[in-house]
Parts: sequence; C-alpha cells; structure tokens
Amino acid sequence: MASPLLLLLLLLLLLLAGGALGCPLPCTCQNLSESLSTLCAHRGLLFVPPNVDRRTVELRLADNFIQALGPPDFRNMTGLVDLTLSRNAINRIGARSFGDLESLRSLHLDGNRLAELGAGSLRGPVNLQHLILSSNQLGSIAPGAFDDFLESLEDLDLSYNNLRQVPWAGIGSMPVLHTLNLDHNLIDALPPGAFAQLGQLSRLDLTSNRLATLAPDPIFSRGLDTAASPSPLVLSFGGNPLHCNCELLWLRRLARPDDLETCASPPGLAGRYFWAVPEGEFSCEPPLIARHTQRLWVLEGQRALLRCRALGDPVPTMHWVGPDDRLVGNSSRAQAFPNGTLEIGVTGAGDAGEYTCIATNAAGEATAQVELRVLALPHGGNSSAAGGRPGPSDIAASARTAAEGEGAQEMGPVVEVSEVTATSGLVSWGPGRPSEPVWMFQIQYNSSEDETLIYRIVPASSRHFLLKHLVPGADYDLCLLALSPAALPSDLTATRLLGCAHFSTLPAMPLCHALQAHVLGGTLTVAVGGVLVAALLVFTVALLVRGRGAGAARLPLKLSHVHSQTNGGGPSPGPKPHPPRSPPPRPQRSCSLDLGETGGCYGYARRLGGAWTRRSHSVHGGLLGAGCRGAGGGSGERLEESVV
Repeated sequence: MASPLLLLLLLLLLLLAGGALGCPLPCTCQNLSESLSTLCAHRGLLFVPPNVDRRTVELRLADNFIQALGPPDFRNMTGLVDLTLSRNAINRIGARSFGDLESLRSLHLDGNRLAELGAGSLRGPVNLQHLILSSNQLGSIAPGAFDDFLESLEDLDLSYNNLRQVPWAGIGSMPVLHTLNLDHNLIDALPPGAFAQLGQLSRLDLTSNRLATLAPDPIFSRGLDTAASPSPLVLSFGGNPLHCNCELLWLRRLARPDDLETCASPPGLAGRYFWAVPEGEFSCEPPLIARHTQRLWVLEGQRALLRCRALGDPVPTMHWVGPDDRLVGNSSRAQAFPNGTLEIGVTGAGDAGEYTCIATNAAGEATAQVELRVLALPHGGNSSAAGGRPGPSDIAASARTAAEGEGAQEMGPVVEVSEVTATSGLVSWGPGRPSEPVWMFQIQYNSSEDETLIYRIVPASSRHFLLKHLVPGADYDLCLLALSPAALPSDLTATRLLGCAHFSTLPAMPLCHALQAHVLGGTLTVAVGGVLVAALLVFTVALLVRGRGAGAARLPLKLSHVHSQTNGGGPSPGPKPHPPRSPPPRPQRSCSLDLGETGGCYGYARRLGGAWTRRSHSVHGGLLGAGCRGAGGGSGERLEESVV
C-alpha cells in the first residue's frame, strides 16, 4: 500500500512542478489559440523570472524594477514575438542578451536608464521590426549596434535621450524604415545625404534638437506633392535654433505654411516665423581674412605656426596650400586645425616658401599669402664660414621640442652666471675639450614665471653672453649647448649639452630709493629755503602787529586813589574810602618799530631776531634779516620799549 501512495504523491508533485514551470507564480498566463502570453507587469520583479515557459509568444515585463539583462534571461525562447520591458530600471544589457530571439518582431525598452548601447547589446533578433528606445539616458550608440536588423526594421524611436551623434551609416541603410523619431536630443548637425536611401520613410521627427542648419536632401521635397509621391514625408524640425541664412534657402523654397518653425539667428531675423521670412532675407556674408601671419622666420628643426583667421556667415572652412601648390593635409609632421592654424612640428629646408590660406563658405572664398623662411643651421664643409653670423638670436619653442636631440652632458666647461641684477645677468663658460669642433653655442633658459623656453645663439668664438630683459625676483634655469657639424651635408647639426646653471634675479628696486638722491639734493634745498623765507615773513608781520599795539597803548593813564579837597577845614562827607587794593601788575613790555631813530631792540624780540639773522646768513650765504637787528649792529631801525 505504501508504494502506490508514494507513487501518487510523486506524480502530484511532478504535475505541480510542471504547472509552476509553465507560468511563474506572480504572473498571469493566457493561452490564446496556439500562442501563449505571459503577463508580468506591475509585479515588483527585480529580475526576469527564470521559470517562464520557453514557448511564450508574448512576454510583458513592464513597470517592474529589473536592473540588468543577460543571456540566460531569454535563452531558448525562439518563438517569442513581442517583448515589453518598458519603465523598469534597466541600466545594462549584456552582450547577446537577445541572442536566441530570432522570431522577435517588437522590442520595447523605453523608460529605462540605459546610458549606452554596445555593438553586441542588441545582437540576435534578425527579424526585428519595431525598436523603441525612447526616454532613456542614451549618450552613445556603437556604430554596429543595429546591424542584425537593418533589412527588417520599420520603426525606430530614439527620442528623449542625450544623443549628440547616432549611427548615421546604419540608419541610412534601412530600406524599409517608415518612422524615425530623433526628437528631444542634442543633435547639432546632420551629415549630407543621411536620409537619401530611405525611400520608404514617411515620418521624420527632429523636434527640439540643436540644429542650426539642415543640409539639402531630396527626401525633404517628398512632402510637397502628396499625389505624385507614393510615400509623402511628414517632417517636424521645430524647436531648433535655426540660423536663417542662405544655407536654408532651399528649405524656405519648399513652402510649408502649416508649420510654425522660427528663426533663432541672425539678430535681424530672430523670433520671426521661418516660412514668413522673404527669400531675399536669407543671405550670407562672404569670407574676410581678419588677420594672418605675414612673414615668419624659424630655425631649421624648430616648430612653425602659421595662423589665419577669417570672418563670414556661415563660418568659413579653412584650408592651406603649400609652396608646391598642393593642399596641406594632416600628417605626422604637419597638422591643419579647423580654426585656421597650420603647425609644422619639425621644419626643414623644403618647407620654406609661400603658403596660401583659403577661407571658403557658401557665399564665396578669400585668400591670404604667408611667407615662411627656414634658417638653415651651419653644416660641415666649405659652405660654412668661420666668422659667419649664425642667424637670429631669439627663438622661442616649447620645452618638449627643445629637449629633442640633446646628448648626454659632458665634462667640459663650467657654466656660471654672474653680475646678476634685477633684469640682466652675465653668462660665462670655459673653452671645453677640443675633441670636437664647435660651430656655435646655444643658450636655453626659462624662468619660474613663464614655462616658455628661450634660445640664444652665440658664435663659437664667444665665452660670455649678457642676458637682458629678465624678470625681477624670478628663478632661472639655464643650459649651454654646443652645435657641431654633422657627418653629411643633408643631416642636421649635432647638439651636445655642455652644462647648466641655476640663478635668481634680484627683486625690483622700489621707486623711493631711486629718487632718494634727487630729493636730498636739489629738492630738499629748495624746500628748506622756502620754509625759511616763509618764517621770516611771518615773523616780520608779527613784529609790525605788536608795534602797532604798543602805539595804541600810549593813552592817558588811568588815575586811581583820587581824593578831592575842599576849602573847608574838615573833611566833608563823601564816599567811603576804597579798601586797600593789591599792588598793580608788572608793566608789560613791548618792542615797537620806529624807522626814524637808531637804537637797540631789547627783550624777546631782540633775541629771536638775532637768531633768525644768523640762521639766514649760515644757510643762504649772507641773506640779510628783516626786522630787528642785534645790539651794536648799526641798524637804522630802533625798537622802543614802553611801559604801560
């Protein structure tokens, strides 16, 4: 009895297990005819259920919390046609996660957190027709991400992402694509002919990007004549900062008055409706060379920078033509930048000549000539004169370029920097070893204030060089190199490092020290003389005022203690006698000036006047004092002393 019961229990468990394998516990499974739908939306799932029936045709996993997808999640689901993963938290899709979904027609991945798509993220569904990737955080898509379904895709939605570039080559190779949504991204340019091969495209949405212009494309004209075109195009490009110049004149001539696009620039057309602007106002400005290098001299082997700047609307494209009348392209030795700068890293004798800068845009072109001269270094042979001038003495280059070609430091002359001031220093060195001839010396130095390396070329016969125009209060590193003749005339001159030195310039002298001798010389003398003269004038005026005060004081004396007498014998009644008073104050003394008599000046005025007279004689060499003279001085002026 136990054995049949055990078998019955095992059979029941197998049946329950088979049912659980067919439909996961939190999901709902529906059998519609021969197809199976597994509905797992809004179930709080953190990952794809591992026990989903592999025969499922429709799988809905929207509105959950799934974060990552991998190959085991959809393995052996070859019959799956519709897969919905919208509004989850998916931020990573492993390579070939959909590798077994060969029958998949629709894939919804919108509303997730995808930041990028690799080349293998979407590999597998070779029959995919609808791909929805909107409302993610996509910033980059690998060029081969759509390669498996280029021939079958009909609907591609990349809206509401952070895309600046999309795989245009892959999108342009989708012959049956009907709808392309690229709105609400950061796309700022469309390659010419990007949609030329999309003959079935019926809707193109470029709304709210950063497009300033649109390149002409035949696909845009299909929206004009609905009867003549089998699949008219519905084009939307509003919300872009359109630059309404001659480059968009072709689009303006398409006459689409139902759209409400506006111009963002130039300033005269900003804010106006695109289709309401007359065609004559869609104009451009031809290029104008604003500034450029006219003539440049460089030493052989150094870097050369040829600059050219142009203005125009639209922004001109810059090109350079070399002395051989060929377009200068980027190479390991030369590079032309979009801003108009041509850099030649290591110049040679063959680089010398006249270069042409060409600026072009839709309105025309402009050219400018730049002359480059390459000063050759002296080589061995009779072509180098012993006392010839080596060339320019100031050549600036980067420290990285200067280090090229420097040999190891040899035990030769000792480099010294003496007589250092705030802006100069004398460089001295010995003759060194006579093992190799020296055609010229090269001094390289830079300061702590500037990383630019400065070159000085010195003849071989010199042993001293005075550096000028240095920065006050800065630290300098200096090295001495010897330029020797090369083995072959076609080779560059060999360079040997002889020695280096470190020195610091003096701080800048304050302005007050420079003016000290001048102030203590003439300026101080004039100032002291002026003070003395002013003091004498003030003293004279004071004496005059005091003299007038003394003359005015000669008034009738005020009588006190006056007693009246009468003819009678006795004293008559009268006012009571005054009480005894304190003794009168000591009479004040004043010195008044009397021009008509001779005499002396006594008191304080006499002493002060004599002192000022002696000081005047000692400072100015005989300057006569005004006012009072000392006693016995023979002055015609007399100071009177009066007592009031």
